[in-house]
Amino acid sequence: MTRTATPRTVTLTRESEGVYVATGQDGAQLRFGRGEGLLGPVELMLAAIAGCSSIDVDAMTTRRSEPDRFEVTASADKVTEDGANILEDIRVLFDLAFPDGEAGDAARKRIGAALRASHEKHCTVSRTVEAGVPVALVEAEPRPSA
Repeated sequence: MTRTATPRTVTLTRESEGVYVATGQDGAQLRFGRGEGLLGPVELMLAAIAGCSSIDVDAMTTRRSEPDRFEVTASADKVTEDGANILEDIRVLFDLAFPDGEAGDAARKRIGAALRASHEKHCTVSRTVEAGVPVALVEAEPRPSA
């Protein structure tokens, strides 16, 4: 078995109370937090799960035909037990439609295999969640304020 590790990093900065900006390694940014017009962290996690598989399924189906509809909904139950929160029963619903004809038929036939390949091999996000990979929260070494 071949194993390779490629680091991934996102840096989070506080814009104001409850509002943050995540910056990826390539400089792309996403504003989120608590408040009107902002996606929260749980919604971002659901979006990441749906988005990861969507990218896979999109690549595997649209090389045959462009979709008439490509909508993906991720949902989960937020459960609080003894004061601790967790998401359970995470579901990702793919609502895809392709045009009539040979190309659309080929794309439709590919959907099931694309979903399986994403779930079993390609989607890093959902595979990580399912694996229950530990998360470590650590404090940085003190440094002077800017």
